[in-house]
Amino acid sequence: MSDVLLELLRVSEKAANIARACRQQEALFQLLIEEKKGAEKNKKFAADFKTLADVLVQEVIKQNMENKFPGLGKKIFGEESNEFTNDLGEKITVELQSTEEETAELLSRVLNGNVLASEALAKVVHEDVDLTDPTLESLEISIPQEILGIWVDPIDSTYQYIKGSANVKSNKGVFPSGLQCVTILIGVYDLQTGLPLMGVINQPFVSQNSTTLRWKGQCYWGLSYMGTNIHSLQLDISKSDSETQTENSDREFSSPFSAVISTSEKDTIKAAVSRVCEGSVFPAAGAGYKSLCVVQGLADIYIFSEDTTYKWDSCAAHAILRAMGGGIVDLKECLERSPDTGLDLPQLLYHVENKGASGVDLWANKGGLIAYRSRNRLDTFLSRLIQNLGPLKIQT
Repeated sequence: MSDVLLELLRVSEKAANIARACRQQEALFQLLIEEKKGAEKNKKFAADFKTLADVLVQEVIKQNMENKFPGLGKKIFGEESNEFTNDLGEKITVELQSTEEETAELLSRVLNGNVLASEALAKVVHEDVDLTDPTLESLEISIPQEILGIWVDPIDSTYQYIKGSANVKSNKGVFPSGLQCVTILIGVYDLQTGLPLMGVINQPFVSQNSTTLRWKGQCYWGLSYMGTNIHSLQLDISKSDSETQTENSDREFSSPFSAVISTSEKDTIKAAVSRVCEGSVFPAAGAGYKSLCVVQGLADIYIFSEDTTYKWDSCAAHAILRAMGGGIVDLKECLERSPDTGLDLPQLLYHVENKGASGVDLWANKGGLIAYRSRNRLDTFLSRLIQNLGPLKIQT
């Protein structure tokens, strides 16, 4: 079933091409500019273009996967509806058509006759992506297709995507804002157990050519199933296992912590995390990007106490982190139990709706979250966080 993961890599790259095209092709970029005007937005564009970009990415992923793996497209879920209403009051369902011309015609109806934009968008939607990964192609693993569910966040950190800042400087590799914080998230989970199995994070905007102004991206993946754990950031194999284990063990118990947090995090949590991390706290945009910072090893921890991330935000990174020996856990539950008990920590699950909720809140990570790479580091971090929060901890 590694062929499913390989195909997800390909469709994530096609999605990244769509995201880049909307910023680099003039006809599409002008529609993005309209999004910046808020109340002064040109009323002739009935469809919210950023949402159309989101929907197109989501539909491309769904339909490409359905074509390759019949039945799988119906198990792909995300936050976007693919129905639009244009100026004439027509309800239009956005679906990838069989030809580029037919897709352009459909998009023209959504975009109220903007032919240039419709044709530019249809062209990139129908372009083939040639992506290979020798590691995945050589991997033989069998996962029953019927147990697979997929969460998609087509363009995470939409505000940064629309704002389009390209010259933000990083702080020790972590970007507080800007296009680098935009990610495409695809997470595969077990419909029966809710455990994350495979994850793809595509970062479309990593580096920009100063001459052509074109962007290059980067893709990260991981697979964790029945004892098989493999990911795209494998440890340096030039060192012996014993050397690596000794170094990791020394680091886990001696080095200071670092954490990436949301700018909207509660002051009490910010203060406690800052004390635990001795100031090595990096604010950043985008739930997907903050999780990616942990995957990349730029931070030990991503912590968020609010209930405003969702299953589509966390599933992809969770699968990759599981393949690395880490995970994503429920923050509230962690604070209500002592890490010293040695009990299994409450990993986020992806198959059950929140009771009594409605709308997107059905799939909210209600207790907040902590993403981590090392269980030992997480246990130590939690012990110190609880000490610093004191009686405030239950209020999170």
